[in-house]
Amino acid sequence: MALQPGSQLGAYKILGPLGAGGMGEVYRAVDTRLDRDVAIKVLATSFANDQDRLRRFEQEARATSALNHPNILTIYDIGTHEDSPYIVAELLEGADLRAHLNDGALNVRRAIDYAQQIARGLAAAHEKGVVHRDLKPENLFITKDGRVKVLDFGLSKLTQPRLARVDPEAPTSPLQTESGVLIGTVFYMSPEQTRGEKADYRADIFAFGAVLYEMVTGERPFQGASAVEVLHAILKEEPPKLSESNRPIPPLLERIVRRCLEKDPDQRFQSTTDLGFALEALSEPTSSRIETVALGTATESTGKTRSFGNARLAWLVAAVFILGMLGFAWAYFTRQPSADARVMKFSILPPENTNFGSLAISPDGRWLAFTAAMGAKVQLWLRALDGTEAKALPGTEGAILPFWSPDSRWIGFFAIGKLKKIEVSGGHTTTVCDAGVGTGGAWNRDGLILFSVLGGAGLSRVASTAGEVTSVMRPDPARAETNYTNPCFLPDGRHFIFSIFSGQKESRGIYLGSLAGGVKQRLLGDDSNAVYTSGSDGGF
Repeated sequence: MALQPGSQLGAYKILGPLGAGGMGEVYRAVDTRLDRDVAIKVLATSFANDQDRLRRFEQEARATSALNHPNILTIYDIGTHEDSPYIVAELLEGADLRAHLNDGALNVRRAIDYAQQIARGLAAAHEKGVVHRDLKPENLFITKDGRVKVLDFGLSKLTQPRLARVDPEAPTSPLQTESGVLIGTVFYMSPEQTRGEKADYRADIFAFGAVLYEMVTGERPFQGASAVEVLHAILKEEPPKLSESNRPIPPLLERIVRRCLEKDPDQRFQSTTDLGFALEALSEPTSSRIETVALGTATESTGKTRSFGNARLAWLVAAVFILGMLGFAWAYFTRQPSADARVMKFSILPPENTNFGSLAISPDGRWLAFTAAMGAKVQLWLRALDGTEAKALPGTEGAILPFWSPDSRWIGFFAIGKLKKIEVSGGHTTTVCDAGVGTGGAWNRDGLILFSVLGGAGLSRVASTAGEVTSVMRPDPARAETNYTNPCFLPDGRHFIFSIFSGQKESRGIYLGSLAGGVKQRLLGDDSNAVYTSGSDGGF
């Protein structure tokens, strides 16, 4: 049913078409009551013929409309027009994931970022009892500012066919001409769906694994020239390893995908929240060991510095701490290096059957705090740099992004929507405040913790002893800023460096800020994580 520009669907005035597919047409429209642009998906009339399917669809669509999450498409309204059901949703600018995959595999870092956002959206829906059942690249939308939106919750109840048992002896035909099969969906069906069994949230986890596999490799995990062959591969075959794509793949990422794609639902992640925790261990690039290098230099100081405003930065930002896919390195430059400085190199292996996640070295240089995943269980670990054994810290399940107190006595970290701390010498984990999904923390000598979280909250401060959370600075919509991450205090404890993510290239980068909120100056147009490593107190 084609709608013409200017036609009305209740309070919605059609402005023009946005696209079309086997399920119906999508239009840009304006809500005349609230004067806002919306997207309207008008489903084919044939979908409304089965009243039971329509009733179940409406029930789930209403449940989905109650979901309020930045990674789920917001549903405003549902209704019918000339016997055709339609959905009114927020209008998005960007393209679906399929369009991004048309050119091949994504950058691994970007794929992990998208995967984390998808998992957060699915977890929010699953917690409300809403299952997608048709997760695929066509139902994942990437906005212009890099946000992922999960689309079409509930539509699977209206459109997904019940598949009979697969007959391995059935004749094959090209997928393009296969009738009665939703092309683009069969590749992401879980084994239980292909057998016509009842599918729960674990079917979404399987589809998630298939999508993540394709984002990283550019290939679908299960191949075949016909629907029957693809379904047989889903039931009986294991996909090639991610590492066979000849790309540097973190071992933990390989394990996460493998667990998502287990044939038996009981062997997959048992909640999307657990899946999200495992993915958060990939927030920083991982490696199977840490390569550490301490460097000295015999060159003399030129005495030249670079400045911004009234501050001198050359000696303030002395090194960039970059976690690479193949290793982790840092450089420490002394202010008065000796001419006979020596180079030392050594390796640190992760605990057996684990992989390094996020890492932080204590200010006194004696300890390494890190997150590591053993199976789906992510936990905070501690190791003395002059020792050989690491120990898991109790009460730190789900930990991500550890950071240290200035006296090296405490470790701060994020877990399960909270900012927490634990004393190195032992003791219970203490909750400092609610924090959502953390993206970095820093601790100054005055006992203040500066932290960042996803969702546009920007940078906030709180006393390390707990108390009221105060906003320091928030993303600027006029500059298309979306998130602030990875704060790190400078020696004066009042100024800090942090990263800004933005839909505008000229706005992204590493910035200088202050607790007073009056400074926000770009230092580098780079989105890596910078940390201060040497210099002098009283620099400002």
